[in-house]
Amino acid sequence: MKLIDATFDKNVKPDDARPRLMVLMFVAFTIFAVLISRLWILQVMGGQKYMALAEGNYIRDLPIEAPRGLIFDRSGKVLVNNRPSIGITLSPPVAEKNPRIINRLAGILHISSSDIREKLAEKKADPLKPRVIARDIDDKTLAYIEEHKMGLPGVDVVTESIRSYPFGSLGAHVFGYLGEISQEEMQSKKNNGSYALGDIIGKSGAESVYEGLLRGQKGSEQIEVNASGRPLSIIKKQEPLPGSNLMLSLDLSLQQVTEQALKDAMQQARNTGTGAKANGGAAIVLDPRNGDVLAMASLPTYDPALFIGGISKKNWQQLIDKKTNFPLNNRAIMAYAPGSTFKPVTLIGALADGIIKTNDTFDCGGKWLGLGKKWARWCWDHAGHGTVGLTRGMAESCDVVFYSIGYKFYKTGGERLQYWARVFGIGSLTGIDLPMEAKGRVPDKQWKEKINDGNPEYQRWYPGDTVNIAIGQGDILATPLQMASLYAAIANGGILYRPHVGKAMISWDGNVKREFKLKPEDKRKLDISKDIIRFNQDALEKTVTQGTAAAAFSGFSTRVAGKTGTAQVRGKGDYAWFAGYAPVEEPRYVVVVMVEQGGHGGTIAAPAARKILAAAMGIPDRGAGYVNDLSR
Repeated sequence: MKLIDATFDKNVKPDDARPRLMVLMFVAFTIFAVLISRLWILQVMGGQKYMALAEGNYIRDLPIEAPRGLIFDRSGKVLVNNRPSIGITLSPPVAEKNPRIINRLAGILHISSSDIREKLAEKKADPLKPRVIARDIDDKTLAYIEEHKMGLPGVDVVTESIRSYPFGSLGAHVFGYLGEISQEEMQSKKNNGSYALGDIIGKSGAESVYEGLLRGQKGSEQIEVNASGRPLSIIKKQEPLPGSNLMLSLDLSLQQVTEQALKDAMQQARNTGTGAKANGGAAIVLDPRNGDVLAMASLPTYDPALFIGGISKKNWQQLIDKKTNFPLNNRAIMAYAPGSTFKPVTLIGALADGIIKTNDTFDCGGKWLGLGKKWARWCWDHAGHGTVGLTRGMAESCDVVFYSIGYKFYKTGGERLQYWARVFGIGSLTGIDLPMEAKGRVPDKQWKEKINDGNPEYQRWYPGDTVNIAIGQGDILATPLQMASLYAAIANGGILYRPHVGKAMISWDGNVKREFKLKPEDKRKLDISKDIIRFNQDALEKTVTQGTAAAAFSGFSTRVAGKTGTAQVRGKGDYAWFAGYAPVEEPRYVVVVMVEQGGHGGTIAAPAARKILAAAMGIPDRGAGYVNDLSR
């Protein structure tokens, strides 16, 4: 005010106003300099940064998942397919700002709000990534959502390629299921930069083992979006590279027959009352010439489609619940007491070590007193088999014969029976290309000391421990797959193959890109004389023609060799086993059937094996009918 007053005051001299004008000019220059420097910082120094932020507000980079490779059987029939699905996604940040959208969307899709909130709360995926709320929506719902898009912020329609299972639960334990990658899996794949949180990967079965082959390479899409984040246009797009297809060694029709035969056996066990709790089992068909797994069944089973889009808590709980007998477990590669199906190992080992001769005889009076009266062991036939040789002893599964041999092993020392069990692969992984395989167990002194650490009175290895192993009881455990490999080695003359389900990688145009050929380490020649193998083969054929499996295979038109087993498990019913192969003159199929608490092997497991072998060889066969064999 004073400056103005001075300027217009004619009495004020120019020299008096100059300092005030200088101050005014300095202030104006300073303000101007600050504005210029700020503009320079924003446009020059931070230009790239703010340009990127600005673009980010209207440009989105989205990955495009690659179509997963299909899974075929050995004849090229599709076992696991892909199909398109129209789904609805919801953006978590938008839903957080507009919580009422959840209830509205629940009403449109006819699902619960809690289900939507559960999907939005999934922590594995990118928190900003839209979640698929519903798949396979119908045309009416799709039309409604498209029509009311403006009132549904954060809601979008997407088209996906998802797994389909033409045969439902068939082969589920072999194929496996898919799911979102976990933090642990991300860590294990840290050297593979193509994985990101929220990706779908194989979680079990062949889907898991052959993940790298089936997965393919992602594509990408850069899209322009409006202020609400809704897509406006595609700026650029890179198509994904589909995964390769996988051919399995399974035979579709044989897999169907095997699963049905196992299911029937379990039902038969429940019907006869011999195995009222028969609610689990496994069956395997193996090619003894190369280790091809032609069929692998495990019951109870599950529908892998339950995992599409993320399994619900309710469904997951049912799959891991004791009440439903753990349907996710692949019982073909779980460990069980093998019972009398183990006896060929005892026989072959004893002959190879020279502790018995092929013409030895034993006296079975119904029980064995080799350890003294206090420790008497009963034969399954309490009436006794009388004087019995090795072949008949195997055919009729005489326990006294094998108690005696087991005791000879014990007195010989060196844990030779355990050695022979390991020679046949028990106690170690077969190396099959499926995850979660159990090793089984070959108990010995060292194991017993360790397992009873802190209980010295139970650490000592007794003769009865070896005697128990000799009949496949006690603490020895083997998987049905190990038993199939063992009988394959007997059938083919002494070669132990690594079993496998992967057969070849094929391209989308159907050409074989790579056949999974056996490597030298995938087969092992057992150091057992041909005469001993042949002697055991004859004994196993006698089991089917004259022994404990004779009723089950009565009238069967092809020569079969095998062994029944009835494994006793503390606190549970007997487990029914059968392991065998056919045709005897040129074995092409090894079959193992095991039914948990199914009762006797000759009654339940062997008739199921007959059905499977008949189907494998194309034999029209009506089956054994009702069989009641109480032997082991």
